[in-house]
Amino acid sequence: MNSTKFTVTVLGFDQALASAITGALDVFAFAGISWQRIHKLSPSPQFKVQLASHHGQPFMCSNQIILQPNIAIEDVSHTDILLIPTIGGNIDEVLRDTQPLLVHIKRLQKVGADIAANCTGTFLLAQTGLLTNKTATTHWGYADKFKSMYPDVNLQPDKMVTEDNAVYCAGGGMAWIDLSTLLIERYCGHQIASDTAKSHVLDVSRTSQTIYASSRQRRLHADKDIMEIQSYLEKNVHSKTTLAELAKKHNMTERTMIRRFKNACDITPGQYLQALRIEQARKLLETSTMPLENLINAVGYEDLSSFTRLFKKTTGLSPSQYRIKFNRS
Repeated sequence: MNSTKFTVTVLGFDQALASAITGALDVFAFAGISWQRIHKLSPSPQFKVQLASHHGQPFMCSNQIILQPNIAIEDVSHTDILLIPTIGGNIDEVLRDTQPLLVHIKRLQKVGADIAANCTGTFLLAQTGLLTNKTATTHWGYADKFKSMYPDVNLQPDKMVTEDNAVYCAGGGMAWIDLSTLLIERYCGHQIASDTAKSHVLDVSRTSQTIYASSRQRRLHADKDIMEIQSYLEKNVHSKTTLAELAKKHNMTERTMIRRFKNACDITPGQYLQALRIEQARKLLETSTMPLENLINAVGYEDLSSFTRLFKKTTGLSPSQYRIKFNRS
């Protein structure tokens, strides 16, 4: 068997998501092997994989599984890729407890390592300052928290994977699949990445995580009036209430309401209502066989063609495609 060409180090810590660690280690370890075995070809392993932790100590993942690293992060002098997995537990607690790891992430980046973080692991990466003025993504459900903590990062929460000057980020928890496949392609070429994905039955066609996102996340603010407006909109998705009527109902002018809403939520009330309607439509597509003409009326729309364009722009799929992919009835 040929010697490996590249080294991947996954950084472990308490409350990390186990699957984001072991899954990535497996995919990298079997690049150049699985496809070859299936087709009775000579294996050509591409990556040496290793699991590191603070002082090489065992750590307990968020599912209570204990993993034993094979190297201390302090002893890693070179790695081609350093992968930070998902934080599966309380983000603030993990950031507090992993402070000693930050210096080693920065140290390895300085000596040429590509740094990659999956899902909420991007919070740990951002703590190093390596994401400042860079494009990044994170789990869509924690995008508002990320923005509030790291305003100097160009966060694009709709993206499944981002790449900016050898710093890589991936979106939701299982986006390590997309991240690992991209890195295999960067290091080994499209063919090996494609063969690895096929042999492990990985879906690597995803480019956006908006298809999975919920719009009811924008509550990280202290404006109680705007919270009341959000609650009203959430309970009256199909309502024909105008913005002027909505503002009057909450004792403010339309202009003031729009300004305060945008300051609090980063989008206008109209955009928020649109997002809520799309989300409600998604739920109906997932759980019912309601004809599309009736479905769009139930969420406040009248024209099927314009709704279809908006839905596809938001989710990347047409309503019919979305129903086929996610319907549970």
